[in-house]
Amino acid sequence: MAVSVETQTTSPSVPPPQRAGWNWRTWPWWAVLLGTFGLWTVVAILYSPDYQATVRFLFRGIPVTLQLTVIAYSIALILGLIAGLGRVSRNVIFYNLSTLYVEFIRGVPLLVVLFYVAFVAAPPVGDALIGAGQGWGIPPLVQLGRLIRSEMGRAVTGLAIGYGAYLAEVYRAGIESIPKGQMEAARSLGMTYWQAMRLVILPQAIRNVLPPLGNDFIAMLKDTALASAIAVPELMYVGRQRAAGTFRYFEVYNTVALLYLAMTLLLSLLVRTLERRTAIPRG
Repeated sequence: MAVSVETQTTSPSVPPPQRAGWNWRTWPWWAVLLGTFGLWTVVAILYSPDYQATVRFLFRGIPVTLQLTVIAYSIALILGLIAGLGRVSRNVIFYNLSTLYVEFIRGVPLLVVLFYVAFVAAPPVGDALIGAGQGWGIPPLVQLGRLIRSEMGRAVTGLAIGYGAYLAEVYRAGIESIPKGQMEAARSLGMTYWQAMRLVILPQAIRNVLPPLGNDFIAMLKDTALASAIAVPELMYVGRQRAAGTFRYFEVYNTVALLYLAMTLLLSLLVRTLERRTAIPRG
């Protein structure tokens, strides 16, 4: 006896369209909290004489912070590029020296690198340059030696060496993200390895790594506060002076945090704008 089984096809249920409205879960509460903190600090600055005096005192550290960031990061870009090229090089000596530099610096805290450069490496190097410049009659060597021995020169050198190792890995990742066929095509056209790297690979790699390079620039701006440990008169050092002289720690460090926050948010906006303009179209 045949048994018939009726099958009923049911269409998948379609959820009803949701009404567009306010969703507390997706609301940017972090921006609300930051805005509240910033607004509260700005109001306190406008109506509190203590805050106003603190801001006027701290403003002298902002140019030093920005100068330290720009100079140190510019040198770190060059060091990182050289080390990054070494990390992808087939030359045994170049590869191993670059890897030693990257692994050693990345394995040591940045503050330790800064102290080592400031108190161990910079004095003898500066003295040697000054002595050589005076003995050979080369004034630029004397000036370079004095610059290296200065607090600003030590901070720039330490930060540049420290961040150069991190930027080397950024460059390496960018170079390795380019398909190998690009290098093979360039070599087939008669280019040398370095010509292909300079004219074909690096322009594409640098475009890919612009966002992380911008993020590292913002990170260096914040890490310039470490230079206060070697008496560089940047924002954090000036804030410590103000707090030690007035014992107004609440006002001083609130203002220091607000100034750092304002600078980093502005730079983050610039980095996002640069990332959108340089992004490679998809599809």
